[in-house]
Amino acid sequence: MPSRAGRRPEHPTSDSPQLTAAGRVLAVLEAFAPEHPSLSLTEISRRSGLTMPTTHRLVGELRSWGALERDAQGRYAVGIRLLELTALAPRGLQLRELAQPYLDDLHHATRANVHLAVRDGNEAVYIESLRARGGAEVLSRLGGRWPLHATGTGQVLLAHASADDQEEVLSSPLTRFTEHTIVDPQVLRGFLADVRNLGVAIAESHITPGVMAVAAPIRGDRDDVVAALGLTVNQQGTNAHSLVPVLNATTRGISRALGAPSTMPRRDTTRRGLVPPQRRPPRGAG
Repeated sequence: MPSRAGRRPEHPTSDSPQLTAAGRVLAVLEAFAPEHPSLSLTEISRRSGLTMPTTHRLVGELRSWGALERDAQGRYAVGIRLLELTALAPRGLQLRELAQPYLDDLHHATRANVHLAVRDGNEAVYIESLRARGGAEVLSRLGGRWPLHATGTGQVLLAHASADDQEEVLSSPLTRFTEHTIVDPQVLRGFLADVRNLGVAIAESHITPGVMAVAAPIRGDRDDVVAALGLTVNQQGTNAHSLVPVLNATTRGISRALGAPSTMPRRDTTRRGLVPPQRRPPRGAG
């Protein structure tokens, strides 16, 4: 799985005035990725673009604080202290905690992998990921990032993004993961229009061959799309449309809990006292 959608910025060396002290620390942390969870000091230096003396000093400080951990082989990995900090991110934490009971119910009802994602730039970030035993084999994980055009949840988020944000994605190179990944901007533009009209994205083998994703939007208190909820299942023998009702019921429940106006019951104006009295015709008429 690509880290940060396969992008890794080229860092100036530690002697460069372009890189601040904070930038050097972030360069060390950004050296780690899902495909590189454990690194030696030399590897951190090479991947961060920092000199060995600077890397040695910063890694030591980060280890003392708990941001990095060192194993018996002398390799480093991200420490538990960072996990504690990321759990405080208000956008992900509040939504995740509120949605958790709904996600559990959806997981048990469908026996599918469940993913809750929010948008961060041109990527979808999973803030919750529930794996189904014996379910579809996917490369998703909590905190994982994927480009918006390639996943069901990402396509939902992109479909409801602003026109400028959509054009930014459509005008940039679109990474192909399988032969079914949509990489033609015009085709993707039409696909996103369908997602908006139908209220659901169905992505067949866009990331992993033989795996289908079904995703729908979650709305906030202004009725704007704040997240997307997706299911991934084995494509063979699965009718995507059979998953849509339970998925929509779940997203509607979460949206209602977030205060989305469009999910609130409409006021019944037919109840007693709310129906204006009928005007009687004037006497003598007819």
